[in-house]
Amino acid sequence: MGNCIPVSPSLLESQNTLDLEEIMGNFSYYDSNDTFLEYDAAPCHNQYCPFFQHVAPPFLAVTCAAAALATGALLVALAKRPHAWGWPLSRVLVAQLGMGTGLFAALLPAVALGIGQGWRLGTGLCRLTHLLWHCSLFAQGLLVASGFCSSAWCRWDPRSQRLAVALWAGALLLATPAALTSGTVVAQEVTCVRRSVGVHSPGYLLHLSLCLCLFLLLPAALLVATLAVPRLRVPWEPAVGVTWLFFGLWVPYGVGLAVELLLHTHVLQPTCGIFQHFDYALGLGEGLGVLHCCLGPLALLGARLCHRRGATR
Repeated sequence: MGNCIPVSPSLLESQNTLDLEEIMGNFSYYDSNDTFLEYDAAPCHNQYCPFFQHVAPPFLAVTCAAAALATGALLVALAKRPHAWGWPLSRVLVAQLGMGTGLFAALLPAVALGIGQGWRLGTGLCRLTHLLWHCSLFAQGLLVASGFCSSAWCRWDPRSQRLAVALWAGALLLATPAALTSGTVVAQEVTCVRRSVGVHSPGYLLHLSLCLCLFLLLPAALLVATLAVPRLRVPWEPAVGVTWLFFGLWVPYGVGLAVELLLHTHVLQPTCGIFQHFDYALGLGEGLGVLHCCLGPLALLGARLCHRRGATR
């Protein structure tokens, strides 16, 4: 959520004048060779790290608790009345979306503790956390796209079972670069970060490309397909739109990742103002995306309730 590793409090509170290259080395986990252009005007300060370390743990804890309640309620509703979930929100699709949000929410306590008290579980579990985190995201994105484009999830038959296995295996494969490029760094404490390699390394560029495809290109392609293919517009209803909440919450973070890449490649020229505020925007975008694990199940429950009330009229 943004770019930050813990540094000494004395450095965070220092009012000494630093040039931008020194600040980037102190506050971000970019490589020292991947700093922004030198900015030799007024002193430039970034206060994101103390803000992040203060806000992120309670935010993740509250989100995890809300997600557990929402996902639990969704799974109970599925178990009690499985036949009430018909197309387009079939129980097969909704159950897998619930699994995805549940997996994502289950990782939040470890992430929150790692931010607040330092990562004490080792590099292997750090990479496993990033693997499962992104596997959940890729699986949910692919589920929404497949549910929108086809009726494969209408029933749980051998065809849909094979599709489910392929989809989750594919999500795990797509998440592998995230695990390979993440790791732990040592500052004041050991921290689990999403990028422990150079920004221009092939592994990170592959991971970034896959994230941009998931958060930006896939929803854009689905929207274009909706406009271009009349068959896809026919079954559109509010229940289908609910599943798009996932993309709506993660698109801002995808835009932030794209801007970050443009800054590192110097397509966009960095300034002190960008340096001071970009991490806040990127962290806010990721925080908004994290909310999908509690808002998604609630939206699915709400859509089913509204559909049932409309059917009884």
